[in-house]
Amino acid sequence: MARTAKRNPVDTFFSIITGAASFSVVVLIIGILIVLISESSLSIGKFGIWRFLVSTDWDPVRESFGALTNIYGTVVTTMLSLVIAIPIAIGIAIFITEISPNFLKGPIGAAIELLAAIPSIIYGMWGLFTLSPIMSRYIEPFLQKVFGGLPLMGILFQGTPMGIDILTASVILSIMIIPFTASISRDAFNLTPEVVKESAYALGATKWEVVKNVVLPYSKLGVFGGIVLSLGRALGETMAVAFVLGNDHRITTSLLDAAATITVTLANEFAEADKDIYLSSLFYLALVLFVMSFVTLAIAKFFLLRAEKKYTR
Repeated sequence: MARTAKRNPVDTFFSIITGAASFSVVVLIIGILIVLISESSLSIGKFGIWRFLVSTDWDPVRESFGALTNIYGTVVTTMLSLVIAIPIAIGIAIFITEISPNFLKGPIGAAIELLAAIPSIIYGMWGLFTLSPIMSRYIEPFLQKVFGGLPLMGILFQGTPMGIDILTASVILSIMIIPFTASISRDAFNLTPEVVKESAYALGATKWEVVKNVVLPYSKLGVFGGIVLSLGRALGETMAVAFVLGNDHRITTSLLDAAATITVTLANEFAEADKDIYLSSLFYLALVLFVMSFVTLAIAKFFLLRAEKKYTR
């Protein structure tokens, strides 16, 4: 009868360390959730869940608080930034991997990665002092002139262009998340086997057809992963948005109006929270953002796993 081999002590120690590191992430998330629920319990007890989520009130003087305007601003700026950033990021990745000459690939790749390394407060200062005046003087008046008279599009460009608004904040966010989608998409495109692309070229396919029919389908899971990472970054961004969004707690249909997001409200008003219910409501907002981020990324991960399972069959 064969004797059971003893496990190497080094392997046992390695398993314990890596397991502890993995479980520490779960413990940390649960700890954050417990603290947020505990600190926001006063606001939860007073406003409940449904009333807080659908109320547009944010009046510290009357001690009446609701999250809807902040949720609206967060969702709109995040989605608009993704709409702007995704085509540009994928275009950059396609250019680097399929079109650019070799001597340009390194500098362009380094420039993209440098964008990701710039602190958000620098983006905010640049947005306030450089981008905002450009938006208010040139871009937003042009958009008003082109789309203002259209039946549905015109609603999005009403008001006076000030440069401190949803559109400017979304542009800043899009610039910040482009490096994440572009870098991951580039790496995913590079994983496409050369023999597959060469076979397509041999059959007479153009470069566009190779990208559309070979590269993108082969690497679509990696591209989607980069988009999910960018989504998480956009949801939680604070300082850059705080500089150029304003802090107007109302729901507006125009992209040229100021608004409020959860992160901007937390950054701007924590120091002013002089009452327990005010502070508790801010923690409640943080809890809402935590749940929003978790649910959004969980849904994205679900579809990613589902697509991966279908793709690998």
